[in-house]
Amino acid sequence: MRIESDLKLGFKDVLFRPKRSTLKSRSQVDLNRTFRFMHSGREWSGIPVIAANMDTVGTFEMARALAPHGMLTAVHKHYSEQDWAAFLEGCDDTIYDRIMVSTGTSDTDFAKLTSLLDKHPQLYFICIDVANGYSEHFVAFVTKVREAFPDKVIIAGNVVTGEMVEELLLGGADIVKVGIGPGSVCTTRVKTGVGYPQLSAIIECADAAHGLSGQIIGDGGCTCAGDVSKGFGGGADFMMLGGMLAGHDESGGTLVKEDGQSFKLFYGMSSETAMGKHAGGVAKYRASEGKTVKVPYRGPVDITVQDILGGVRSTCTYVGAAQLKELTKRTTFIRVQEQENRIFS
Repeated sequence: MRIESDLKLGFKDVLFRPKRSTLKSRSQVDLNRTFRFMHSGREWSGIPVIAANMDTVGTFEMARALAPHGMLTAVHKHYSEQDWAAFLEGCDDTIYDRIMVSTGTSDTDFAKLTSLLDKHPQLYFICIDVANGYSEHFVAFVTKVREAFPDKVIIAGNVVTGEMVEELLLGGADIVKVGIGPGSVCTTRVKTGVGYPQLSAIIECADAAHGLSGQIIGDGGCTCAGDVSKGFGGGADFMMLGGMLAGHDESGGTLVKEDGQSFKLFYGMSSETAMGKHAGGVAKYRASEGKTVKVPYRGPVDITVQDILGGVRSTCTYVGAAQLKELTKRTTFIRVQEQENRIFS
């Protein structure tokens, strides 16, 4: 047993220190980024904010709504090949730059992924998603997918430490997804005692990835636009959002009404709800590591997108970053014990 005593930070532990700026307006800030991915060699441009691959968030409807904003959607893995065919038939070719195909690591998952990509070769983002990215089996699966699809962009996760980021990148991933337990409907930290404060995870994993010309996605833990900015400030190349995009018209989840108010169900993909829906229930050898909550119905997602992207642009003006890619270079975080005045919460 050993103890690491240096402090690890979450988004709530810091604020940006403002700096002198030449920017006159938020409209001058460019949130688009361009990346060239280390293994596939492909180049991508857009706003690097991603809807999480949860069936209550990463829907085809969400993809259609976010694509015009230049944002990405990691489409959840529970759609059938027929569902994919119908969706793609109704979209133009620009959608391929804005969607990721999610997959697990079973033989069945690999067969489904192969069949889908054979039928729709224009799809080129693959998101290999497991709760625990530290297993040898996971690394081997990433390598297997890279060998099968050398020209695809592979996202692999989740992990929270630099050495595992390096192993996944060297094993064939272009992008590594970072985050264990920070999500609003994730109970992994409670059920297992495992996790890592999200801002420190992003800072350490970004440092490891960028040394190898890879990228990372900060996945989870954002409760407001300021947290998205903090993730980018800490070095994340992409930020993935779940709860912030839940509860909208384009989100999945059942719409329910209570006392005259409308809500949508939102749940973690390791929750009893999700496993009951997709796996016939919680297996006897494991525990549920997610919860189900009712999110107030919020209407079209465009309004929330404007709030999120507007907040990030505003952050950039406060620190003098004319482009999103400059934000981390212009970031100084200050440790705080309070974030906001909540007398009227």
